[in-house]
Amino acid sequence: MSGNLKAEMLVDKEYQVAKVDNRIYGSFIEHLGRAVYGGIYEPNHPESDEQGFRKDVLELVSQLQVPIIRYPGGNMVSAYHWEDGVGPKEERPRRTELAWRTIETNDVGTNEFVDWAKKAKAEVMMAVNLGTRGIDAARNLLEYCNHPSGTRWSDLRIKHGYEEAHHIKTWCLGNEMDGPWQVGHKTPVEYGRIAAETAKAMRLVDPTIELVACGSSNKDMPLFPEWEAITLDHTYEYVDYISLHQYYGNYEDDTANYIAKSLAMDDFIRTVISTCDYVKAKKRSKKRINLSFDEWNVWYHSKEADKKLDPWQVAPPQLEDIYNFEDAILVGCMLTTMLNHADRVKIACMAQLVNVIAPIMTKNGGGAWKQTIYYPYYYTSVYGRGIALNPVIKSPKYDSQEFTDIPYLESAVVFNEDKEEVTIFAVNRHLEESLHLKCDTRSFENYKIIEHVVLEHDNPKAVNTFGNEEVKPHSNGVSQLDNGHLQSDLPKLSWNMIRLGRI
Repeated sequence: MSGNLKAEMLVDKEYQVAKVDNRIYGSFIEHLGRAVYGGIYEPNHPESDEQGFRKDVLELVSQLQVPIIRYPGGNMVSAYHWEDGVGPKEERPRRTELAWRTIETNDVGTNEFVDWAKKAKAEVMMAVNLGTRGIDAARNLLEYCNHPSGTRWSDLRIKHGYEEAHHIKTWCLGNEMDGPWQVGHKTPVEYGRIAAETAKAMRLVDPTIELVACGSSNKDMPLFPEWEAITLDHTYEYVDYISLHQYYGNYEDDTANYIAKSLAMDDFIRTVISTCDYVKAKKRSKKRINLSFDEWNVWYHSKEADKKLDPWQVAPPQLEDIYNFEDAILVGCMLTTMLNHADRVKIACMAQLVNVIAPIMTKNGGGAWKQTIYYPYYYTSVYGRGIALNPVIKSPKYDSQEFTDIPYLESAVVFNEDKEEVTIFAVNRHLEESLHLKCDTRSFENYKIIEHVVLEHDNPKAVNTFGNEEVKPHSNGVSQLDNGHLQSDLPKLSWNMIRLGRI
């Protein structure tokens, strides 16, 4: 093993961050573009089941082991009438959908999505409209979904063919209500008040639910983090989580700077945690608010194309980013960042799941394929379950246009006690040199290397298309483990997963 660039890491089973909540590997389906129509649902497709859901898409989703999926929005929810999407399909209205200026057919609604989520073995994270609606619509939807029977809305669900309640546990109190683009945009006081009163009413209907308050739409919003402080001042005792949303793009075409943007994500998370704990201290509360990072991804490739779309189409191709290799590197770093905050980030949703800024793409009437970002998401979801450890890292660093002291080595480690496995996720950010990693794993006695998976490519702009998977992982990573000392070569600009298991 060789290389001039060297890093060291200590991994000890006693240096624990927290148990990873599996919902950190959640995702998001919004009635936007071809996420639903032409994505998960395409009745005339040869691969569709009896309900019109694409089985090829379900297979790719199932491989990801997505535990929870946020629905139905997103910006769309802020003018959505949930009642439009239940009952006989021939009676459902077609609506102008204001957030994305399309026509919503309502062929898929609450019950159909619950059915699909069950097929994907995922829970539903339901959002309520606090833009154009409020307390009544939210409590009625909750009653429709979760109340067993004997009331107006639960009996309507039964009439619609769903005798068993849906038992949806996690609910979002609106979406991005700080954003001027949002239908029903509110000030922090306006939102804090309606969110608190809606939360109180919803908990009267079903005290077992969890609630997510809207945080800032991104860390660059003018009111961040004042928005969090004010809204939590109203909602603190009624909610369990506050949301974070963030997307990144390589607008400057500067790879070294772009793949460091997970540092901004780390700073965002730390600031929100500090704000939550400030409100906790202010209220002398014993309760701790955790974080739901329920929109995160790369999003910038499709923005110019979206400006040219004609309005009022049904399911046009919107936000269809075609991801490249460097995007996959950043996605891997973002997942690593959230794992390293597993003590407070309990839910996270890659936005979105199919076609719309998504790891899975489809052709209408045709095939489905994996984008470059599918792979770090897949491996982290499948093997990043257990206890997040706190690795002690010594890494060479570099500076970029926006950041200083960027470590070439980005890493997170997860210990699965039940399987007696340790998984190291490691990114080498150097664009030209491999990184030689020495890792002290002596607290894990009698372990061996199971595999070293590498995602690498000589061209940072390489993409996957249907029938041509240019960017995909291999299991030929170079690692050795001797008496608790792991040595690995991380290729230039690469994402790596090194799994160790007990002999």
